[in-house]
This record gives sequence, C-alpha cells and structure tokens, in this order.
Amino acid sequence: MAHAAHAHDPAKYYIPHGSNLPFFGSIALLVLMTGAAMTLIGQSPGGWVLLAGLALVITLFFLWFGTVIAENQAGIYNMQVDRSFRMGMMWFIFSEVMFFAAFFGALFYARQLSLPWLAGEGGKALTSLLHPGFEGVWPFGGIGPERLGPKGAEFEVMHAWGLPALNTALLLTSGVTLTIAHHALKDGRRGLLNLFLALTFLLGFTFLGVQAYEYHHAWTELGLQLGTGVYGSTFFMLTGFHGLHVTVGAVMLVVIWLRCLKGHFTPERHFAFEGVAWYWHFVDVVWLGLFVFVYWL
Repeated sequence: MAHAAHAHDPAKYYIPHGSNLPFFGSIALLVLMTGAAMTLIGQSPGGWVLLAGLALVITLFFLWFGTVIAENQAGIYNMQVDRSFRMGMMWFIFSEVMFFAAFFGALFYARQLSLPWLAGEGGKALTSLLHPGFEGVWPFGGIGPERLGPKGAEFEVMHAWGLPALNTALLLTSGVTLTIAHHALKDGRRGLLNLFLALTFLLGFTFLGVQAYEYHHAWTELGLQLGTGVYGSTFFMLTGFHGLHVTVGAVMLVVIWLRCLKGHFTPERHFAFEGVAWYWHFVDVVWLGLFVFVYWL
C-alpha cells in the first residue's frame, strides 16, 4: 500500500491495486445468507452459521474500509476520486429509498386497496363469503385464532404518542446535533465537533434501546407479533428494517468519531463525514414517514 502511494501520480485518477477482498466478501455473504435461510426454516446449525457469516462480514468491513481510510490518509485520492465517492453514496442512498418505497407501497396496497376489495367494495365479496363477519378495516390482524395474543385476547395497536413519539424526538435531535458537528468541522472547531458527534451516535443507540423495549412490550403485552395478520407483518418489517439502518448508521458515526479524534478530515476535505451525515438524515426522514403512516394514521 505504501508503495502504491509513492508510485501514484496525484494528477491522475487512482486505480485501486489488486485485492482478494471482493472474493472474501462473496464468501462472507454466501455464509451469511445460508445461515439466515437455515435459521428461518428451523435447521439446528443455522444459528451458528448465521453468526459465522456475521463475523465474516464484520471482518470484511474492517479490512476493506481500513484499506480505503489508509489510502485516503496517504493522500493518493484526488478530487476526481472524491466525486466518484459522492456519486457512489448518492446511488446507494437512492437504492435505499427504493427499498423502503417497496415496503411503503406494500403497506399502501394492503391498507387502501386490498382490504376494501376483500370486504366487498366494487362487488368483490369473496372473503365475506368464505369468512362470514369479515371486516376489511385497518389495523387488520388476521382471521380467527391468529388475532389472539399470548394472553388469549385480541392484539392491541401500538399508539403513536408514547414510545414512538419519544423515538421521534430522539432521532430529530440527533439530526440537529449532527448538523452542529458538521458546521463545527467546517469551522475547524474540533472540540465541538467531537462532542456533538458523540451525542449523535449516543442518541442513535438510545433510539435502538427504546425500540427494543417497544418490541418486547408489543410482543408480550399487546399481542402484536409477526404473525398478527398483515398489520403485524408490515409493522415489524418496516420498523425492523429501519432499526437495522439506524444500527448501521450509528456504527458508521462511531467510526467517523474515532477518525475525528485521530485528527482525520479537514474543513475542505471530509467526504466520509458528509456521506455518513447524508445517510443519517435519510434515516431520519424515513422514520418520519414511519411515524405518520405506521403509528399515527
């Protein structure tokens, strides 16, 4: 790597040297998805295979991103490479927008189109014939025993103005602290940068703790589970995938914070910070959509 840094002409676009990491990453993802599939179908070694896959993926991140950071600190990335990174991050966030758009689309279809049709709107009354007394109202938790929670009672809806409202306040506050940290970086105020960046990922991990408590409360006390009809499945899929994205974003913020403590980034060159900030603000916006369409309406 040091040899590549000395041999590279900064005026030219940097072509990465040969690496085995893409092949290693393919193996890691294969093990991870195999373990996930085995776990879902109940095969006994699935959990261990899944953990091994996670360990391999984490190792991949350390090796690959460590290489990129070292090359950046060596000064071999010019502004053309910087623009490539920006375009890559933009397309990545766009793909994440499409990912959540698919889930929001499923929620819209089930809530606004499918249930009214099944209830007889427009002459489509098949479900009412098969299941007398069917009501196509939201939230829909299924028909028969699947509507019942662990205590033998029908499930309860997770209301917006409790834990979800608290989590909304936490994420919105984290967006503010991150913006303050960004301005501090551009102004060269490193102490303020480190403080507010730390506050940002602490707020993110607090959000995850509140969400974990919310899940436990919903699962054990409200009878709201993955099998609680389309309402339960969409609730946990949307909020669960968002929680995964918050986890990834919080980890990235920790990495950026550690780099800031080491003196990385300048007021003029700090795309890694900006890329993580874009991702975190995207996570904030998605949560606002979840809060309105999943919890509130």
